[in-house]
Amino acid sequence: MTRTDEAIGLAQALAALRAAGEETRLRVLALLARGELSVSDLTDILGQSQPRISRHLKLLVEAGLVERHREGAYAFFRLADRDRGAAILRALVEAIEPADPTLAGDRARLERVRAQRAEAAQAYFARLAPDWDRVRALHAPEKEVVAAILEAIGDRPIRALADLGTGTGRMLALLAPRAARAVGLDQSHAMLSVARANLEASGVRGFELRQGDIHAPPVEPNAFDLVIVHQVLHYLDDPARALREAARLVAPGGRLLVVDFAPHELEFLREAHAHRRLGFSRDQVAGWLEQAGVPCADYREVAAPAGARDALTVSLWLGQDERTITDWPLRPHGQNREVA
Repeated sequence: MTRTDEAIGLAQALAALRAAGEETRLRVLALLARGELSVSDLTDILGQSQPRISRHLKLLVEAGLVERHREGAYAFFRLADRDRGAAILRALVEAIEPADPTLAGDRARLERVRAQRAEAAQAYFARLAPDWDRVRALHAPEKEVVAAILEAIGDRPIRALADLGTGTGRMLALLAPRAARAVGLDQSHAMLSVARANLEASGVRGFELRQGDIHAPPVEPNAFDLVIVHQVLHYLDDPARALREAARLVAPGGRLLVVDFAPHELEFLREAHAHRRLGFSRDQVAGWLEQAGVPCADYREVAAPAGARDALTVSLWLGQDERTITDWPLRPHGQNREVA
């Protein structure tokens, strides 16, 4: 991106500075630079009433400096990263003296809020962990599956990553540090709380979490050069539809990675763990990817340890979008390129 691309007009710069030019709003921006927060988080940290915090947030959202999204009964806020006016405020926030007593106090209270949130999230996950551990014990060690995922993806840069059915945030923790933008989607508010706590504990910054249905993901289409559907399809009634929706998010030339189980006969997973499907064949998922417009370009398997009883094989399918960005037909200078 050139300096001209990054420039903004005087009116937009003034509007951004006016919106941030108040002590509470500047403190809010400094906190949101460290991760997304809810209204209740900000009231606890700043010690101000909910109506007052909400009013400040409304002004920041209207100015394009902050983004708001719903998660069940909660609303979460984060610094905008696709508004040029917000770039000015990011630079301003980063330039403020870190040892400033007011901001240092805000950061200390932020850490206490995060600790409380993490404790609640982990208490929820602790109730689920035994079931998850029993399923994980049936397939290859996690490090082997992770190695296969990283090998399939390769070292190609990731501009924007979407993890559909993010669960505990494991894929985001693995890949978000490599991505300029990382978005995790899950239908469960409780699981998003677990993911948020895990990512914060891992030091991952700049991630976005969204609550929504994988069959109608609330994110923009054609925007992600890597979309992941990791151990999700076997819970779904209509996995083919989920892959069609996932493919809609893939940017021209992008990729869709599917990780799930190969066919098996472990009926107890359906009865005790809510699995709707007992695995998928290579051709079945490859066919769905083809129909979705992202033909399978790579397939690999990670088998369970030899001799393991009731073993599960993990399969990986990598779909490749075949569209390209082109300048043909030629257009007057400054107009958008076409997707072919």
